[in-house]
Amino acid sequence: MTEDSKAHFAFKPMIRGMVISESTELFPIGKVYCVGRNYADHAEEMGAKVDVDQPFFFSKPPQAVTQLNSIPFPTQTDNLHHEVELVVFLKSECSDISPSEASKHIFGYAVGVDLTKRDLQTAAKKSGKPWDLSKGFDNSAPISNIQKKGGFLLSEGNISLKVNGQKKQSSNLSNMVWKVDELISWLSKFITLKAGDVIFTGTPSGVGRLSLNDKIEAEIENISTLSFELIQ
Repeated sequence: MTEDSKAHFAFKPMIRGMVISESTELFPIGKVYCVGRNYADHAEEMGAKVDVDQPFFFSKPPQAVTQLNSIPFPTQTDNLHHEVELVVFLKSECSDISPSEASKHIFGYAVGVDLTKRDLQTAAKKSGKPWDLSKGFDNSAPISNIQKKGGFLLSEGNISLKVNGQKKQSSNLSNMVWKVDELISWLSKFITLKAGDVIFTGTPSGVGRLSLNDKIEAEIENISTLSFELIQ
């Protein structure tokens, strides 16, 4: 094959890059996984139980991840909810690894919010259909700047969220049923994880409704803070 006849992409591939604290580099977003019911109190408030035998996951598309300070209020919902979460970022490929091997693949962490169209999710659950449209819409995964903590396994620290200055969610990462290393290991048994992949690790109780012009502030101890407003 000559130089002129080499294959080219039909159009430019979409690559989303997120800001890393104290760095001029951007983190390229790959696959985005979210674990459900990873705090017992949240599972209870949703009328469910934690599956202690295995975690379960759903996905968001890369365009869900954003660092915008002003996020347009999403369409097609009358009941948007907030869910604060620790977000894990991977720096290397791994497949079928043990929990003890997980830390070496960690690039860093951020605080994130899993925005959820609860009305769509509830309807999907009742009809036995996937949750995709309730979770995977544009800007549904706002995150803070990424804190580079390569190889560090985070297991505790306060996690909280406020809406218009009023605290709505408050817990500790130690209350996660499935820890960071276990989540990475479990996922790697089903799909090869790559550098750039992202894992949202679940939310504690206190999730609730958001309205237009609400200001959301989230924080994880020794990681970062996140602030954004829902606009027209």
